[in-house]
Amino acid sequence: MSMAHVHSFGPIENKNAEVLILGSMPGLASLKAHQYYAHPQNAFWRIIAELLQFDAASPYQVRVQALKSARIALWDVLQSCTREGSLDAMIENDTHTANDFQTFFSTHKKITHVFFNGAKAEECFKRHGLRKFADSSVIYLRLPSTSPANASLSFAQKLSAWREIMKPSLSKHPSQ
Repeated sequence: MSMAHVHSFGPIENKNAEVLILGSMPGLASLKAHQYYAHPQNAFWRIIAELLQFDAASPYQVRVQALKSARIALWDVLQSCTREGSLDAMIENDTHTANDFQTFFSTHKKITHVFFNGAKAEECFKRHGLRKFADSSVIYLRLPSTSPANASLSFAQKLSAWREIMKPSLSKHPSQ
């Protein structure tokens, strides 16, 4: 495998988003499919389907709409980087270009929580000083990576940790 300069895609979002989930950079399967978390072994969509009560095998647009309906936005910290393969560990640190969080947070004023899908996303977000663009009351939390490379945790353990993303919505919208 050779090093490739890769580019992420735009966010899944709408103006009502209250939660933002951030990955680092889509893997090769996702880039090829032009879909977030397209690798069949990545637990992201199975976890989200469990939490939001829809079929994980639903078409991509149905899954995207489920996120939007739940007031959850999804994006990556990095807009581009150089990386060999799909692993976060292979991202070359001096090749990062961050996404435009200044614009994102200025147009998504309802975001109260930012959840990182793994350590690399959190590390990149902090490294680029992106926290300064969000309201100071925004809560940040790193969740275990849903990547198949994170084999130290079972699906059940990942699902349990990821239940955190539902708490902001449950506290504001108890009738849902």
